[in-house]
Amino acid sequence: MATAMPPVVSTSEWREALRSLQEQEDAVAARLDALVAARKRMPMTRVEADYVFEGPDGPASFLDLFEGRGQLLLYRFFFEEGVGGWPEAGCVGCSSWADGVGDLALVHAHDVTFAMASPAPQHALRGYAERMGWTRLPWYTIRTDSFVEDMGATEWFALNAFLRDGDDVYRTYFLQQPTIVNHTGTVTSLLNLTPYGGQIETEDVPDGWPQEETSYWMRRHDEFHEPPPSAR
Repeated sequence: MATAMPPVVSTSEWREALRSLQEQEDAVAARLDALVAARKRMPMTRVEADYVFEGPDGPASFLDLFEGRGQLLLYRFFFEEGVGGWPEAGCVGCSSWADGVGDLALVHAHDVTFAMASPAPQHALRGYAERMGWTRLPWYTIRTDSFVEDMGATEWFALNAFLRDGDDVYRTYFLQQPTIVNHTGTVTSLLNLTPYGGQIETEDVPDGWPQEETSYWMRRHDEFHEPPPSAR
């Protein structure tokens, strides 16, 4: 059987079809911009528990996961007993998503750390990360059982956003909507989940939010040598 293909039309018909689709894209873009602006206006709640993790270098506190930065995006990755592929591999859906996460240098330049967390032991995480080429992604073992339930990720993947004020950690956002998660992974899409966003002057933010003019951010990821607005 021949592979199905789109119908062939005249150039004028194609342009009309494109115009109609672009109108839909403009409407979706406006809704997404409004959603991003609403995230920045979310309240936050203090993380009271002293959660414990384990990294490649041993025990790690919740604060350690920030790696000294002010914001943290933490992806709950399903890699544990009962998940398909155990103990050699993690969830196929989570794996496909992690494959889409790009270089984190620009994320770090915005004062944001991205990391993953799973119940699997470190030797399993490291082995799977090496197989999949994810050695650039920090991946921690969850050592506090209540963390998964507290963060709303007992039965499904989840992205949580946190903000640090000194030694105090606050939960600012939680994302588990599959369509939106599936479109997340690029630098901008990850920053859009954080309380301060891209810190660009053109963004719709509350009064007092740290921002810089657009030209400040127009550089290559290895050319950022000063702290971003939120870290000054």
